Amino acid sequence: MTKITAEEVKKLASLAKLQLTNDQIDAFRSEMESIMGLIDQLQAADVDEYEPTEQVTGLTNVARPDEVTQQAAEAADLVALAKDSQNNQYKVKRVLG
Repeated sequence: MTKITAEEVKKLASLAKLQLTNDQIDAFRSEMESIMGLIDQLQAADVDEYEPTEQVTGLTNVARPDEVTQQAAEAADLVALAKDSQNNQYKVKRVLG
């Protein structure tokens, strides 16, 4: 079974910007060791005879190709619909200081 040290838990907590008490460090160390034990069990499983599976439903993505089409509206016509415009551009309220 993989052993997790208190220093490793402290480093992970630091990376996650967590402040842990010594009791919490011990609890997380124990939980992480249990999780690593489960991962070790999965790594030990013999799966050589199985094909990798990406999905099981048999469905495939249905996507249409992008096609450029001519639109009836011109840019100037769309800008004219705006509440406020200037120099053929939309005019909006300032959002940054």
